[in-house]
Amino acid sequence: MGEERVQRRLAAVLVADVVGYSRLMEADEAGTLAALKERRKGTVEPLVREHKGRIVKVMGDGVLVEFASAVNALACALALQKAMVGANAGLAADRRIELRVGINMGDLIGEGSDIYGDGVNIAARLEALAEPGGICVSGKLHDEVAGKLAFAAKDLGEVALKNIARPVQAYRIAEALSTNGGTSISTRALSRPDKPSIAVLPFVNMSGDSEQEYFSDGITEDIITDLSQISALFVAARNTAFTFKGRAVEVTEAARKLNVGYVLEGSVRKAGNRIRITVQLIDGATGGHLWAERYDRDFGDIFALQDDISKNVVSALSVKLLPEEFETITARSTKNAEAYNRYLLARATLHLTWCSKSDLRAARRLFSEAAAIDPGYARAYAGIADCDSFLWVNGDSDISYDKMLANSSKAMELAPNLAEAHVSKALALYLTGHSAEARSLFERAIALDPELFGAYFFYGFSCRDTGHFEEAVPLLERAAALSPNDPMSPCLLTDLYKALGDLKQSEAAARRTLDRVEAILEQHPGAADIIAIGAATMVYLGENARAEEWANRAVSLASESYVVRYNAACTYAVIGKPEAALECLEHIFSHMPRVRGWLLGIMNHDTQFESLRGRSDFQTFVRRLEAAVTAQS
Repeated sequence: MGEERVQRRLAAVLVADVVGYSRLMEADEAGTLAALKERRKGTVEPLVREHKGRIVKVMGDGVLVEFASAVNALACALALQKAMVGANAGLAADRRIELRVGINMGDLIGEGSDIYGDGVNIAARLEALAEPGGICVSGKLHDEVAGKLAFAAKDLGEVALKNIARPVQAYRIAEALSTNGGTSISTRALSRPDKPSIAVLPFVNMSGDSEQEYFSDGITEDIITDLSQISALFVAARNTAFTFKGRAVEVTEAARKLNVGYVLEGSVRKAGNRIRITVQLIDGATGGHLWAERYDRDFGDIFALQDDISKNVVSALSVKLLPEEFETITARSTKNAEAYNRYLLARATLHLTWCSKSDLRAARRLFSEAAAIDPGYARAYAGIADCDSFLWVNGDSDISYDKMLANSSKAMELAPNLAEAHVSKALALYLTGHSAEARSLFERAIALDPELFGAYFFYGFSCRDTGHFEEAVPLLERAAALSPNDPMSPCLLTDLYKALGDLKQSEAAARRTLDRVEAILEQHPGAADIIAIGAATMVYLGENARAEEWANRAVSLASESYVVRYNAACTYAVIGKPEAALECLEHIFSHMPRVRGWLLGIMNHDTQFESLRGRSDFQTFVRRLEAAVTAQS
């Protein structure tokens, strides 16, 4: 008989075991075996497939799983434990099936379909350290996922494990799940990894022209993206670092709040075809300067300048830049400075709103100009697709499904590993009723860029409007953590937690939303979509009179906006103004016919319409909406 080929590889290994298996079998052997089979087929196997894992073997009451990605391994474990809590709801304490999970990132030996070695043994020993319903991970895995999954971790220090020669650093994942059947998820970051960590604060615009703000922000974002490619560095997420924009703060305080060892800050002055960038790398503990430079260049040198900044940071921190990482950093989506400038301006315009047709058209025009200057600019095509999707939602008759799909597909064709392109195509598919196709693209986008807000937000939104509430919660919590200024994620979580029966978390999410809404309105007091979101959130806190005032104001400012009309309808429904709620829904039905299918899905799962569901006029509206959607399909 031929020998099986033996291979060594680095992988994440997950070991899960049933708590109190012997006790369960003694009490009811047949029932326990049937329940375990049901959990394995209905929960474990689908979640492992969803997170790109491979079940190596099932061992009675346990399972051994291999993942190529540490992030996928921990995400799967968290989803698994959450699913087990839901499955145990309503069962007597002595009938519940709970798991302990251990995960390690390490070297293993593959022989045929089986795996062996210390990488596997350590995962098995860590499983024994986990609490019932909990997860324990090794230091190696912890460092790989730090900053990429926003769950808390308790440092257990170096632990002596049976039959393992050296102590192993271990962490217990804490507060990932509530114990009462709810879905509360902590979004505190994991403790700082054992490698240099850095935050890039928003570069200050010194051009004397606020309209140049887009350029300084764009430079900052691209430096964050470049440094994030370096495996030897931990880089704070873009949206987290941008919470310090416009704030006078000591660098040491910023480092402490962002939990990083180093801070990169700078300023940008753009005048005509010349740019001046001043940059300094600072020790977050002492405030001492490690490196500083001033660049005076032609605008056409912008890409070489960014490369130089990344290389100098790497040198100052004495970290290793792998050849493939340097190649990724320097292989930019465009080499044309003017196309890049149009792209940055378009992106800044798009970030202002998803609801203003004039702003969306302006952003689309700029993205199109960037693509015309450089026909190979993948990010520009992804931007055009995003604008098309938002214009489609807002009833723009010039936008078609084919157009949305063509631009996002072009972006993916030009850059197959561009996460933004995957999100753009997934968004177009989701909005037009192709949620199943969108799911795999969202997941691929997250795998390509675990820090991409849009991937988590729109994936969570799609899960919510298709009724997959428990899947939506961690995605939207991650989105809310990645973008601490965004009010939409916690707004959606407010309703999700209520639907899941967790009123405490619902109230907390509502207060988070209002904090963010009020912060935005201080800068943009006429932002109708934000006012409408605020109104729909206030009713969860019983502030009905104020909510009605805000809803009326939002409608008067932007009566043609889908976001405004929908959130106003939610507000009016809760405060006892059913006719006003139906008027808003009728407006969407009449003036935005292409979003009827989307409206039906969202409306069917929104708890704020509960007071209307028994009314004959609302039921008539729903039947008309269903008939129209059927006719359109």
